[in-house]
Amino acid sequence: MLSTDYVTGAPNWLDLGSPDTSAAAAFYTAVLGWDFQSAGPDAGGYGLFTQDGKTIGGIGPLTEEGASSAWTVYFKTPDADATARAAKQAGGTVRVEPFDVMEMGRMSPLTDPAGAEFAIWQSGAFQGSELVGKPNSLSWVELHGVELGVATSFYGGLFGWRAQDFEMPGMTYTVLSTAEGEQQDASFGGVVPDSNGQDPHWIAYFEVADADDIVAKARQHGGTVLMPAADVPQVGRLAWLADPFGAPFAIIRSEPQAG
Repeated sequence: MLSTDYVTGAPNWLDLGSPDTSAAAAFYTAVLGWDFQSAGPDAGGYGLFTQDGKTIGGIGPLTEEGASSAWTVYFKTPDADATARAAKQAGGTVRVEPFDVMEMGRMSPLTDPAGAEFAIWQSGAFQGSELVGKPNSLSWVELHGVELGVATSFYGGLFGWRAQDFEMPGMTYTVLSTAEGEQQDASFGGVVPDSNGQDPHWIAYFEVADADDIVAKARQHGGTVLMPAADVPQVGRLAWLADPFGAPFAIIRSEPQAG
C-alpha cells in the first residue's frame, strides 16, 4: 500500500497539466475538497493541491507541444540521469532530459515502449506527496493498454518492481510492488493489458469516502463520467471520471483490509 516512506520505484508525486489551471483547480477544489496555492513567481504558473496543510499533488500549464490535459504519475529514483539513460536503452523515450527543479529535486518526463507517459523524481528538499492513502489523496496507480511482458520487463529493469497475478471476474489482474519489503505491503498499483482501444496510459486513483457523492459532484461541476460507480468484490466501489478539460482520473472507496 502507498506510504510516504518513499522507496525506489514508488509513486511519490503526481501533477496535472491543464490548458486552464485556474478553472481546473476550481474543479478539483469543488469535487475533492482540495485547497490550491501557487508555488510562487519563479514556478512558471505551477501550483500545489493540499489538504489539511499537506501536499497532495501539483498543477501547471501544458508545456509540451501537442500535449493533452492529463495527470502524470512520478516514480522515485535515486538517480534521475541513470534512470533516463536506462529507459532510453530499454526502448523508452526521454521526452525531456533530466533537469533540476530549484532545490526541490531532479526530474524527467519519460514514455515507455508502448507509449504510456510517466515521470521520474529524484528527491532533493522535496520527497513527494505528503498525504497518500487517505480520503481525497492518491491511493493506487494503474497501467492500461501495455502488454504485461513489456510492462514488467521495462519497469522492472528501471525500478526492480515485482509482479503478482490475481484472478478477478473475467480477467487476470497483475499487482505491482516495489523491490523492498513484503510484497503485499509494498504494492502500489496494477497492470490492465486490455484498455478497450484507448492509448496506453497510467491512471491515478484517489481514495474517497463516498464514490457516488464524488461522481455527482464531478457531473455538477462540468466533469464527465467515463465509467459509472461500480462495486468490485474485495476491492471497493470505484468510478472513472474526467475533468472539464478531459484529464482522466479514478476514484475508489476501498473495502477495509482484514487485520
